[in-house]
Amino acid sequence: MRGGWGCRFGMACTALLSSSATAQETPKGNFELVWADEFDRDGAPDPAKWNWDIFANKTGWHNGERQYYAADRPENARVENGRLIITARKEMLSDRADHGGQGYSSARLTTQGKAEFTSGLIEVRAKLPCGEGLWPAIWTLGATTPWPDSGSIDIMEFDRKASAVTGTVHNISTSGTAGNGGRVDVADACGAFHDYQLLWTPRELRFAIDGKPYHRYANAGTGMAQWPFDKAHYLILSLAVRGADGEVANDAIFPARFEIEHVRIYRQRPRGSVAVDGAGQQVGDAAMIGE
Repeated sequence: MRGGWGCRFGMACTALLSSSATAQETPKGNFELVWADEFDRDGAPDPAKWNWDIFANKTGWHNGERQYYAADRPENARVENGRLIITARKEMLSDRADHGGQGYSSARLTTQGKAEFTSGLIEVRAKLPCGEGLWPAIWTLGATTPWPDSGSIDIMEFDRKASAVTGTVHNISTSGTAGNGGRVDVADACGAFHDYQLLWTPRELRFAIDGKPYHRYANAGTGMAQWPFDKAHYLILSLAVRGADGEVANDAIFPARFEIEHVRIYRQRPRGSVAVDGAGQQVGDAAMIGE
């Protein structure tokens, strides 16, 4: 894995790990942890790691989405009992200066400018909200060039109607399509926590749940239109309310909670190095996401 992880804008990876790394978060196989949020401090999301993304509130969000993304509002995003809780609500926050007339509120958090990466293994342990019309997502956008030139990676989106999780790649070469993706049935996605994972190498993007791959997107070597993933991306956690492509069936589903237990970013260890856990014991070399 080349390039690897990049912590930018004055943020040191080692400083982050000193406050959050424990034995359970240390290397898995031939990967080592370089960035994490274990959500172990109640209150607002850690401002050293997360931004509130609110840029399109006034004009309206893409895809006809119907939510207003609130900033610094615990009713929509807070850390509590070891979990980040993003909550979508049926309400109008019309007293806010950037309100665009939306009838729902929610939150969207990003690591832009705080933690950006060009390869690695991303793992988000989450329990998804139920309800037709909800759109929970774990995804990335390019940090240096606009979409679609830089591509985007949907690590997890949830299709409540089909009880299916999807992982999808979007870029110039997939423009005009639903993207290049795969899907897998997860019957208890709304009732249990699962590890939603992306292994990103110079050769491929590999999507997995609980260590089991279900889709691969290969680097065809044909250039940026098909593989813009040599440039840095940042992570996004969001809970949207669908618009033009999916109406909310029943407002009784609100409030709806998207719960995240951890976000962890790993990189591959250099060849010849040995990984150890928090007790100083050597960890085996099995890959975290299987072949």
